[in-house]
Amino acid sequence: MKQHLLSVVGVAVGVTAASAALADCGDVTISSMNWTSAEVAASIDAFILAEGYGCNVDVIVGDTVPTITSMIEKQQPDIAPEGWVDLQPELIESGIESRKLVVTGDILSDGGENGWWVPTYFADEHPEIRSIADALAHPELFPAPEDPGKGAVYNGPQGWGATIVTAQYFKAYKGEENGFVLIDPGSAAGLDGAIAKAFERKEPWLGFYWAPTPILGKYDMTKLDFGAPHDTAEWTRCNTIADCPDPVPNAWPKDRVQTLVTRKFADRADSDVMQYLRERSWSNATANKLLAWMTDNQATGEEGARHFLQNNEDLWTQWVSPEVAEKVRAAVN
Repeated sequence: MKQHLLSVVGVAVGVTAASAALADCGDVTISSMNWTSAEVAASIDAFILAEGYGCNVDVIVGDTVPTITSMIEKQQPDIAPEGWVDLQPELIESGIESRKLVVTGDILSDGGENGWWVPTYFADEHPEIRSIADALAHPELFPAPEDPGKGAVYNGPQGWGATIVTAQYFKAYKGEENGFVLIDPGSAAGLDGAIAKAFERKEPWLGFYWAPTPILGKYDMTKLDFGAPHDTAEWTRCNTIADCPDPVPNAWPKDRVQTLVTRKFADRADSDVMQYLRERSWSNATANKLLAWMTDNQATGEEGARHFLQNNEDLWTQWVSPEVAEKVRAAVN
């Protein structure tokens, strides 16, 4: 498999230009975001593009905002398989309008689901807590680990678009005024660990999470109501803008999760490769099943990709030609 892993901090830097394009495809850089579904999506694309289309693939590790910014400003990396585009609408729209980014299709056919969650055992014990506002009225129910006199809301790690939205929600729903602190878990693993620890001890927990994920498949959690309808104008004006000072309560919309490519790549890529990126899509149920297997087996993205390709042939062969399918099938087996 002609795939290499480049670990970079923030933006994808130091990627050399294509030196000698291969006959079938050429050099391709793929962004692997730092959450499991994005990691395995990048690995699936890397395997199929390398083995099926003859691409020379580099996988770049990065976060949402710096990666997309790099794609717009530097036209690298070439592909971001799992872009949660509604979390950074202005950034994405600026890239599309300036003809720097191209959307190929929906990688998650069901879209993504974000929100603030509590354990279902907690929700059952506290039927009065059904919305974000309900929860933030009771800091004593969610004691912060470093300051039990305050309540804790767990955010995502820095670099995620959802982390910006959660911080803006914390302002909008007056978390600080109600005696809460917003906790940075440091990493996706830190966020998962906080949830797992709460469940092991049957303790309260309040914070951001999303689907599809193995965590929500493993742990029974209840999403809190936003207490407001979705207002697209406010979402764009303030809920998604880190330095906006006056966000208001707003429902988190179902997210479009799409594959983004640079204009430079779209213009030079083989039409069959672009067709694959348009056709490649799966449901949340399929993703959850794969992610749960990866968690149970402590599998890497590459191992998850092989498991997916070996066990979902009826699905992925719909994305490619019979000739490409045969190449991929031979390589994975």
